[in-house]
This record gives sequence, structure tokens and C-alpha cells, in this order.
Amino acid sequence: MMMMMDSTTEASGSSLESLMSSFNARITHLQELVIARNMFPASSMADLSAVDAAVKAMELQVQAIKDRLREETQAIPKTKKLISASLKQQKKLQNMSLHAPSQLPDRVTVSDSNTSRCLSPEFSVQDPGLEALNLKVNEEPPPLPKEKKGRSSPPMWHVTASELDSLSSYMRGRLTLEKVNAAINDMASYAESNAQLIIAPKKKLAENLWEKALEIRDIATMEGVKGKHFFLEADIKGPSLKLDNTGKAILTVLRHLGRINETRVGHHRIIILQKPN
Repeated sequence: MMMMMDSTTEASGSSLESLMSSFNARITHLQELVIARNMFPASSMADLSAVDAAVKAMELQVQAIKDRLREETQAIPKTKKLISASLKQQKKLQNMSLHAPSQLPDRVTVSDSNTSRCLSPEFSVQDPGLEALNLKVNEEPPPLPKEKKGRSSPPMWHVTASELDSLSSYMRGRLTLEKVNAAINDMASYAESNAQLIIAPKKKLAENLWEKALEIRDIATMEGVKGKHFFLEADIKGPSLKLDNTGKAILTVLRHLGRINETRVGHHRIIILQKPN
């Protein structure tokens, strides 16, 4: 019996100690809260509000910068297209200035004194000369004269058998007279196509040919090319002349025999037809 009472007393003492420990911990926590409240007085709330407002304003500025940057990025492709269109227009205007007539014709004019004389009674008699003059004045002004842009057909100076035989064997290789002269026919055809592009009006050209026509016209005005029949290396597409080993050998032979001359304009290799010496 005594042992049971001792056990009950020990359990009660342990529970009381646990409760007291819990109360002490709670009191300590409340004390810490009081200390924290005293460390941050109410005046600091205004400072925190100001900091919060400044941060929000900076966020708005950053967002505005991002929006502006996005707009500028989206406008880059449009700007590139505008620049490209401006360059094309500039090229067209330069080409128009190159092919414009050098001098405009004089329009027929009649002075006021001559006109008043024609209207006066003493000149009311029908005069054939005056009638012709009046008709000429009343007519529409004559159209502007067109510059002569016609060109002769590209020459085809074929290679003779003796010329081909005069070449060294390593240069001649397996080339035949038929292959070489067929290539000359192809080159004349290329040059004729370019000559047509030079004189053709825009309305008669397909849209995909207009850019090439402008390029060919610019090349045709260059020193060393002007007034001559020519074609681009990029024009070589057969049927007889191709940019293979045989085609390159043919070009070497024709260059040696004085049938062609070469130059560069920009990134283009220009082949000019010329009369052999």
C-alpha cells in the first residue's frame, strides 16, 4: 500500500514539473515578443511603406523597359524590309537615270505678237502657211525620242580546224572542233539573252527577271564591258557548254585563241565576246 502511494506521488510531481516547464517556456516566448515589439516602433511602418512603394515603382519601370524592348525587337524585321525596299528603289532610279534621254526636244511655241497678228482682221484671209502653223501649235507635243538601244546580234567567231590543231596536246586534250564551236553558239545565246534584258521594258519582263535585268544593265555600263556582248559565268547552263571539266577546258582554249576575255564586276565573273586577232 505504501509503495502504491509513493508511486502516485512521484507521478503527480512529474506532471506538475512538466506543467511548470510549459508555463516557463510560454512566459519566455511572450517576453521575446515584447522585446521584439519594443525594437520596432510604429514609426518604422512608414519607412517600410515607402520602401514598398519605391520597389513597386521600379518594377513598373522595368516592365516598361521590357515592353519597349519587345516592341523594338518586333520592329527589326519591318525595318530590314524597309531598308531592302529603299535600296531596290534607289537601284531602279539609278538605272532610270542611266537610260533617260540625254536631251529633251524643244516644244513648238508661238509668240504673242504672231498670235495677235493671226487673229487681226487683215490676216483673216485663209493662208495655207498660217493654217499649217496653227494646226502645229494646237497639236499635242511630239513624244520624246527614244534612244537607240538596239544592238547587233552577238558574234559567233567559230574556231577553225587549223587553230585547234595549233594548240598543244595537253591544252587541246580530248576536245573536238564540234564541241568547241557548239560552246561558242551557246555563249552567243547567253549574250543575246542578256542583250534582250538590257533593252526590255519592265512591263514585258517577268517579276523574277526584273532584278537580274537591273543587275545586267548596271554591268553593261561598267568600263571595259560597255558596248560589248557579254554573259555571266552563272549563265552557263548548257546545252553544250557547262561548268564541268570539259566546259572549263573549252573556256581555256577560247581564251587562248582570243575569242573571249574575262573580268570581274562585284561578285560576278563576266565573260566578254571579242573578235580574234
